[in-house]
Amino acid sequence: MTTIAYLGPPGSFSEEAAVAYGGADAEYLPLGSMPAVVTAIETGAASGGVLPIENVLEGSVPTTLDLLIHETDLRIAGETVIPITQYLVARPGIGLTQIKLLYGHPQSLGQCRKFIERCLPGVATVASLSNSAAPAEALADERPAAAISTLRAAQLTGAHILASSINDRADNVTRFIILGRDDGAPTGDDKTSLCFGFPEDRAGILVETLQELASAGVNMTKLESRPSKATLGEYIFLVDINGHRAEPRIAALLARIRAKTGLFKVFGSYPCYREK
Repeated sequence: MTTIAYLGPPGSFSEEAAVAYGGADAEYLPLGSMPAVVTAIETGAASGGVLPIENVLEGSVPTTLDLLIHETDLRIAGETVIPITQYLVARPGIGLTQIKLLYGHPQSLGQCRKFIERCLPGVATVASLSNSAAPAEALADERPAAAISTLRAAQLTGAHILASSINDRADNVTRFIILGRDDGAPTGDDKTSLCFGFPEDRAGILVETLQELASAGVNMTKLESRPSKATLGEYIFLVDINGHRAEPRIAALLARIRAKTGLFKVFGSYPCYREK
């Protein structure tokens, strides 16, 4: 049976993404951190895992990007997109005006910035490892604490819902990737994710590399950069393109990009997410 690891405890958006991808026939393994998800797959404790990679409000998830670049050779085998609805929860008996402390995952704190500024001004915030850990931490705190939570985590912990849909935008969504030892087989509607860096810094070097995509008629759906963690001012570029690395024209394109770069790493090719 397939075992899918995710950032727990149960009730997180990562669990929702895992179930959306794995369905009823898979087993699910909640873990305490995103690096732990990677290690579980690498050691065979899980056959796959999900990691959040991009939110429509807060952008990319740095931890996931750094894991892909620096810490693992696992492949991206798929992706899924989950709608994100945030709830403010607390122990029964605690009202909005009594709250002195707010627990939340850093991404969730950012996604609910307007509500926090307007309804909880001056309230101290505490970073939690996940949206399902936050309500448990708030309930365990002896002080009048609240948390940003998923609906399922509130139900699992017995937290009282003080406010619903507190995220800044109603169309808030997060994209999750599915990691495994192998990437996906070609389907005709695929995406390839990769990163590259340069051994030197000179004018036009990035443009020359990206021009290869335009010359090949390959659409780039995402471009961003992360610090190399080696030298100040040195960056690694992350790119998503349409097409599968097994396709001859994509394989040839990747070979040309590799020749122009220093660091070069393909994270995987996988089916594009399409809303059903």
